[in-house]
Amino acid sequence: MDQPLAPGLYIVATPIGNLGDITFRAVEVLRGVAAVACEDTRITGKLLNLLGLKQKLIRYDDHASDHDRDRLLGLMAEQPVALVSDAGTPLVSDPGYRLLRAAREAGIAVTSLPGPSAVVVALTLAGLPSDRFLFAGFLPNKDKARRDVLAELAGLRATLVFYETAPRLTDALAAIDGVLPGRNVAVARELTKRFEECRTGSPADLIAHYAANPPKGEIVLLVGPPTGAPAADVDIDALLRAALEGDKPSQAAGQVAKTTGLDRKMLYARALELK
Repeated sequence: MDQPLAPGLYIVATPIGNLGDITFRAVEVLRGVAAVACEDTRITGKLLNLLGLKQKLIRYDDHASDHDRDRLLGLMAEQPVALVSDAGTPLVSDPGYRLLRAAREAGIAVTSLPGPSAVVVALTLAGLPSDRFLFAGFLPNKDKARRDVLAELAGLRATLVFYETAPRLTDALAAIDGVLPGRNVAVARELTKRFEECRTGSPADLIAHYAANPPKGEIVLLVGPPTGAPAADVDIDALLRAALEGDKPSQAAGQVAKTTGLDRKMLYARALELK
């Protein structure tokens, strides 16, 4: 690096598996900062050791307090500070946006470096439409909440992208099969690592496979958009049944009306029939 880094916040993407995916620019910035804010100092410390770097590490995660944030803001007002996540691009499904927003409000310069992202890698492998996609983070743990989220997104003509854990994968696939029947689905896991896999098929086929072959590792779950019919012509009965699992017919009708744009009275009548 020809010149020292200016004070400010530097958002640095780190490898999601293969260390070879670190960029030259990321290494140079990490070498030039006064400190690195990270989710887990052990994980980031291992990465820095592999890169031959010894920068100061400051823990900043979901449990960070206002005091922790103010401490970082004070530091980056005078020196360059990097923000990294455990893997991939910071601020994508992690708490860093609060720090970035506070930095902007304080007039602190913010620089973002492009780099690895599990969402983008999964999209390029899945073979599903990628001209429009929605990243929705992790699906909820509980089945009712999980189905509600899927029903809310059912009408979108876009590929849906979620993060998922191995123990919950088959439950998530079963919910997709019930709420979004007929969709193409892809499971991408261990991306950029030795046992990388991207398997596509129907939810039922994928459930059968992973029931016989329990998955391991980090998972990106992708659901193709509705095909053929307009977005409002999704399986209304499936959406209503999912909503009726925890809501009254009137509430279920309102939820599906909001999702699809269809007439609430018509949906209420059908919800009564299904109930």
